[in-house]
Amino acid sequence: MQGLLQSVARALLRPVYGVYEKWLWRQIRGGDMPRHIAIIPDGNRRWARLRGLETFFGHRAGYEKMRKVLDWIWELGVETVTIYAMSSENCLYRSPEERRHLFELARRGFEELLSDPKIRERRVRIKVIGRRELVPPDVMELAERVEMETSGHGGPLLYIALCYGGRQEILDAVKRVAEDAVNGRVRPEELDEERFRKYLYTSEAPDPDLIIRTSGEERISNFLLWQSAYSELYFCDAYWPEFRRIDLWRAIRSYQRRQRRFGR
Repeated sequence: MQGLLQSVARALLRPVYGVYEKWLWRQIRGGDMPRHIAIIPDGNRRWARLRGLETFFGHRAGYEKMRKVLDWIWELGVETVTIYAMSSENCLYRSPEERRHLFELARRGFEELLSDPKIRERRVRIKVIGRRELVPPDVMELAERVEMETSGHGGPLLYIALCYGGRQEILDAVKRVAEDAVNGRVRPEELDEERFRKYLYTSEAPDPDLIIRTSGEERISNFLLWQSAYSELYFCDAYWPEFRRIDLWRAIRSYQRRQRRFGR
């Protein structure tokens, strides 16, 4: 019932949203846009439960929403987007049935990326980051094919964090540093933050300027722990499948109003 009431309310307010959207766009269009936006798309399961649906329907609705949101972001000229598609905890501890559904969506997503003309038109380069050994081989094969076929693109960069954990990323970076030190490729006294970041999964992009999390939760949840040190955080109450263009623009308006000092 609650989900039905929310749907009716949104339908009644749609004309108002149109006016508000134009007003909001006038506020942000001349301001600085983030170079790198990272997204924690939370609330798919709760969205489904409110409607009496199986959780899979929430994940599927969240996937469709992500495709729209990427279009909205790229229309703004944002250079890099990182999506928290699945955490390492999701890949390890969710039920076998839910993991199967999530990987089915990942499989479908990579197949659609391979055939999506917008990816070619925008020259989007795609990289998959995370614990690859936790991803089913056929899904990982598709992911690597997407990476290979977009590697020559010079447009926006899209990181897909799949079976990803921020602590694991830092551990992997430390192991690579140690290996290079043993082999004489780096000396410990030469290591600084800038050199260390080259060992991270996201070494090809600047740190996120803005991290958006939906569903009202206010935590990072093991996402980009090193890179988010000076990111602006924006928490949105809407569940991810309900995220609207005005929610994105509100996040950007909030970002534009903040004075970034980077600890100085």
